[in-house]
Amino acid sequence: MNDVNFRQADTVYLTATEAEEMKKDLSRRQALENPAIFTSSMKITGDVTADGSLTMDGQMVGNIDILGRLKISGGLKGDSQAEEIITDNAKIEGEIRSKKSVVIGQNTVVIGNIFANNAVINGAVKGNVDVHGPVILDTTAIVMGNIRSKTVQIHSGAVIEGMCTQDYADISPTSFFADIKKS
Repeated sequence: MNDVNFRQADTVYLTATEAEEMKKDLSRRQALENPAIFTSSMKITGDVTADGSLTMDGQMVGNIDILGRLKISGGLKGDSQAEEIITDNAKIEGEIRSKKSVVIGQNTVVIGNIFANNAVINGAVKGNVDVHGPVILDTTAIVMGNIRSKTVQIHSGAVIEGMCTQDYADISPTSFFADIKKS
């Protein structure tokens, strides 16, 4: 099977060269403009990978890995990864990873950790929040887990059960007080 392609029972066999080229193509993925839409009547089992955006109103069991914006208003049991993730009236059981921002809308429940560059939380999160920029907990936010961020803004009415640390802040309190102790 050196440089020969053949197809048997809907299975495609690639040469080593073709497989390597396919890997390179996947690493050069860029987000497409037109979003795919999963309607509320759809139930999906399996992973979804796409070069565009996705609006998901249905129910899904599987992981989502897309390059664009992910909007979830349905139920997801699985991990999600996208450039930006917005939820509204969703139930998510799984890890959420965003290259940019995460917005957890009101009436959304997330059971899993959140990783992003910034986050706004209006709903409920049971898991750790690890954000390299600002985290805003709005008045309806409920967080049961630790928050690591650069800054945290907590509005009146938000509830947290866990620790907040500004690990990504410009100033380290430990270093600051160690320097003062030396002088």
